[in-house]
Amino acid sequence: MATTILRKTALTIAAAAATAGGIAGPAVAAQAAPATKPVVQVQAERKPGGERQLDVRYQAQDTFYYCGPAATRNALSVQGKNIDQHDMAERMGTTEAGTNSINDITPVLNKETGKDVYRSVEIAGAKADTKQADKLREDVIRTVDNGRAVVANIAGTATDTDGTAHSFEGGHYISVVGYRDGGEQVKIADSADPNQASYWLTTEDLANWIATRGYATS
Repeated sequence: MATTILRKTALTIAAAAATAGGIAGPAVAAQAAPATKPVVQVQAERKPGGERQLDVRYQAQDTFYYCGPAATRNALSVQGKNIDQHDMAERMGTTEAGTNSINDITPVLNKETGKDVYRSVEIAGAKADTKQADKLREDVIRTVDNGRAVVANIAGTATDTDGTAHSFEGGHYISVVGYRDGGEQVKIADSADPNQASYWLTTEDLANWIATRGYATS
């Protein structure tokens, strides 16, 4: 189902090259995590002007197809939880084809945080409309203010506020761990590449990155 949150997260370029002779795709997502995972701390603090960042005990993903488990693990780390990515993968049915949808991640988040704390939200259509972007902004602010992170299923290319492009044409999962400028910009924890472990996007760009897929919010 190419236009719903049930859409699968496809293989990254490394997997495609191994299984289908190679297809165009993001080089960054092809990188397996190094044996020693760096720890990136994001301060949990409020600042003037409507800003808050959560404290993330970051890990890069263990394999090229573990973006779902790693994003979920990083999201739960802001609550002081340290859960093994392989355990996450087993619970959400992750295979070399990735994690099927955000609907496989939301139950795992709820298992760790409490019944019905998280819910899945779909952004239907090829591009988010104003109402969907506004809802995403509200969801991020509320979730982060409650000390939790959002997990999002994205696809395509988005350019961060520093001008760096992040491309995941086959699909990817990320954690949203902060906001600033009253929620106009959001902070991303990205497991694909520890050299680009965190960056800022406008909320509108994130909404369009999620379009045709969905996100888990509390």
